[in-house]
Amino acid sequence: MAEIAVVGAGLMGHGIALVLALGGHAVRLVDSRLETLDAVPGLMASALATLQGAGAAPDGWSADRLAAAVRLSQDLASAVDGASLVIEAITEDPEAKRGLFSELDRLCADDAVIASNTSYLDVFPLIPAMRQPRAVVAHWYTPPYIVDLVDVVPGPETLPEVVAGIRDLVVGLGQVPIVLKRFVPGYVANRIQSAITAEVHHLLDAGYATPREIDDAIVHGLALRIPILGHLAKADFTGLDLQRRALANASYSPPPPRTRSDSLDALCAEGRTGVMAGRGYFDWGGRDPAELFRDRDRKLLALKAALRTIGRMEGT
Repeated sequence: MAEIAVVGAGLMGHGIALVLALGGHAVRLVDSRLETLDAVPGLMASALATLQGAGAAPDGWSADRLAAAVRLSQDLASAVDGASLVIEAITEDPEAKRGLFSELDRLCADDAVIASNTSYLDVFPLIPAMRQPRAVVAHWYTPPYIVDLVDVVPGPETLPEVVAGIRDLVVGLGQVPIVLKRFVPGYVANRIQSAITAEVHHLLDAGYATPREIDDAIVHGLALRIPILGHLAKADFTGLDLQRRALANASYSPPPPRTRSDSLDALCAEGRTGVMAGRGYFDWGGRDPAELFRDRDRKLLALKAALRTIGRMEGT
């Protein structure tokens, strides 16, 4: 695809633009907020430096070349004019998305593909009818320049060739597309993560374990095996007869669905909202959030490199 426009330059939008640019695409990144656009060159340059430090960036890139490859704009009309693919990466608000899709319907070429980076919203009812055959979900994970998974999801009327084109684009970026048959909120990874989050809130609110104990159980128990086996291959190694007996014994009852958590509400009331605030479930020691994000990214890249060397256990 010759020209790709990304609408929304926030946390996900500028990361997606970076991935596309490093993959050899000309990118137009548009946002209505000047302060958001002003932060983009520094954020992308920092992410590029982290990738280069880990040997995970293509050769020949610099901050100047990246700035030339990703053109910034506040004007939606000029940004999407002639773009063959437009990726929507704005806030998860249905009315904001509906308004944007209406504008894109007016401004985009008839044959343009409109892709949404939505995480949970079913955006297809929000997209004008004429655009439905060339509308699709393309959902990246944060940070998109490190996490390779991309959900590709058709709507009820999406043309097969549109799905195939987005899948091929993702593969060409060196990432991993998961093509779903139809939309389901959260797709696969986020749905599993939501189930984990519900259980974690239950354990915290009921006082069964501390945040540190829960994270230790995940890191030293779940996470050690999942990168090598996934979940279903891990079940094969454990034995499906054991899993079948565990289901029959009904020894585990998941917590009921919830829309709030006492422990989470208490933290937010104290202003402990996470890394950007310096404290969340943990105290981050007054370190600069940018430093913490760089440290996270370096560790993720080192883990990816190690996993490529180790390889997965895969059946057929």
